[in-house]
Amino acid sequence: MKAPLKLIVGIGNPGDQYANTRHNAGIWFVERLAQQLGGVFKEEKKFFGRVTNVNYKGQELRLLIPSTYMNESGKSVGALANFFKIPANQILIAHDELDFSIGTIRFKQGGGLAGHKGLRDISRNLGGNQDFNRLRVGVGHPGSKDQVTGHVLGKATIEDKDMIGQCIEEALACMPLALQGDWDQAMNRLHNFKIGNE
Repeated sequence: MKAPLKLIVGIGNPGDQYANTRHNAGIWFVERLAQQLGGVFKEEKKFFGRVTNVNYKGQELRLLIPSTYMNESGKSVGALANFFKIPANQILIAHDELDFSIGTIRFKQGGGLAGHKGLRDISRNLGGNQDFNRLRVGVGHPGSKDQVTGHVLGKATIEDKDMIGQCIEEALACMPLALQGDWDQAMNRLHNFKIGNE
């Protein structure tokens, strides 16, 4: 059963000081998607975030960037999804992924939360549901647990930003499949995409 997407969310941290940090890779994707589809974000207080409605081939699609910090993303996602009665399997969350090297980007359908605090909070605010889809944008792992916070909150280098940008463009090229709910095809196409060195 195909479940076309109705809501796409980019999670990260608000404010200029975080705008270019690796933790905001998911936001970069949603901003680029909005640009491509002609959406202009407006702050919506009742949804604790910036929202734009776009029309994709006759299909209404909402894009959301929470104004909350990453670990409280669920407050925003839950408010909007519950208001418009959007089921979890019609939501895509774009987020940074430590387990992938830079130059890797993947779709994932549902499943575990892998300790990602933003995803955990979203699941909690969707009544424990983990069926939402993810776009995992590789930001690399610094090698030590102690260095993770500094890594994700650090500004991406020009080279890293360029590679992440290339990944985002490839994900955008796969979006028509994902938006229609053709997840197998979308995942296969993105799975074969790789730049840089492992």
